[in-house]
Order: sequence, then C-alpha cells, then structure tokens
Amino acid sequence: MASCAKGSISDNRFELTIEVPFPSQREVSIALQSLSPDREPGTGGTIKTLSASVSALSVKWNAVEARSLRVSVGSFLDHLALVMETIDAFGQPALQCN
Repeated sequence: MASCAKGSISDNRFELTIEVPFPSQREVSIALQSLSPDREPGTGGTIKTLSASVSALSVKWNAVEARSLRVSVGSFLDHLALVMETIDAFGQPALQCN
C-alpha cells in the first residue's frame, strides 16, 4: 500500500511518514478530502499531517508515545483501506466537464 515509509525517533518523539500512490490526481484528491476530517483525539500528543502531490498522498505522524503512534497509524490505515475499496467499487472517478 505505501510506496515509502520511514520512521525515526528524535527528541523523545516518534515520527513516521508514508507515501500512498494513486493512479490519478483526482483519486488523490478524493482520498485527501475523505481522510482529512479525522482529527486526532486530544490525548496522546499525536499530530497527523496530510498532504497531496500529483500522484500520491503523503501522511506524516509525530507522537510522544509509540503506543499512540501505533493506534493512530492503525486507525488511519483502516480508513484508507475503506476509501480505496470505495474508489474501486465505484470505478475510476469521471472527469468533470463544464
């Protein structure tokens, strides 16, 4: 699922970044809009940042505790799988014409 994943520990914080490739910019946009509303709960000190490029969704986590990072990443991957299954079920998004 992820084309690139890197993790590190700096200043007693845990970081993880993944890049999720998509076939088109439209699908990247759909995934970003679908996953952005999910904010992290206030406990645990985990910060999740989503961004998009032409063909990939980038997600970066920064957490104080390894456990909260693991829970956040697991939850995100579950939601991402659902978004990808939905995109597959409805087919390639149609181009919008004016």
